[in-house]
Amino acid sequence: MSEWVIIFYILTGKRVYIGPETGKNKLLWMIGEMVTMKAILTSSLGGQIKIDGKRLPAKLPETNGLLKSIKDVWKNDSKIMIISGSPEYYDKNDSVLFCLKGAFSLSNLSASEVLMCDERNKEIIERLPEIDVLILAGGHVPTQNSFMKTIELKERLQDWDGLLIAWSAGSMNCAETVYAGPELPGEATNPDYQRWISGLGLTNTNILPHFEDLKDEMLDGMRLIENITYSDSMGHEIIALNNGSFIVVDDGIETLYGEAYIIKNGEQRQICENGKWIQL
Repeated sequence: MSEWVIIFYILTGKRVYIGPETGKNKLLWMIGEMVTMKAILTSSLGGQIKIDGKRLPAKLPETNGLLKSIKDVWKNDSKIMIISGSPEYYDKNDSVLFCLKGAFSLSNLSASEVLMCDERNKEIIERLPEIDVLILAGGHVPTQNSFMKTIELKERLQDWDGLLIAWSAGSMNCAETVYAGPELPGEATNPDYQRWISGLGLTNTNILPHFEDLKDEMLDGMRLIENITYSDSMGHEIIALNNGSFIVVDDGIETLYGEAYIIKNGEQRQICENGKWIQL
């Protein structure tokens, strides 16, 4: 019996009293009742289009089955909370909120309430237990990471069982150990810049989003991919996603949809293409 108690503790992090009436089947049932969430980690969630310099709502993309994957697990009249990736940029956050509200309607995803959590109202994280869909927005990875720690998001997710959707920085911050690759001027040459930081622990996969847009990018006089990311990949594995590609995390199984590459030990190879999927 003791080995099953150990398994239960490893899987749940919870101690349990085992009396003479508790058998192996009961423990297995308790393990099966663990709180679990489904996560959809994207490079880009879309939901907006820029017209004459103004961002307007747009239907969520159907590329590689993204919208279908969301619809399959979306509850009617969902309550939604967005965790900002730029918690102090209120105009940007208001624009994201406006566009996503419209995008849900255009995508036939019913929502009873959509909230933005940023520095103005971080106390609304207390409402997480009533939220059906939690969205982690894009932004600056270390900035969002710090905000997540401030609102104790990792701890709060331990007993939350909703649908989590993330894009860009939000997807990157879902890792146990996050690859916070340099992205702003000065970060690549700053010896104190932390490229590996603790994350939410929802996946062991390190995501690099917008890969097709980064191939020719320069930062601090260096090529972002060849000179920076390749170097950072020594001893690490990074999954580079193009926009339109995503990873679904469900019951401990991770499935990748769409074009993607592995960057590891300074080398790159394609592992999936659009219209196909693989299990990681």
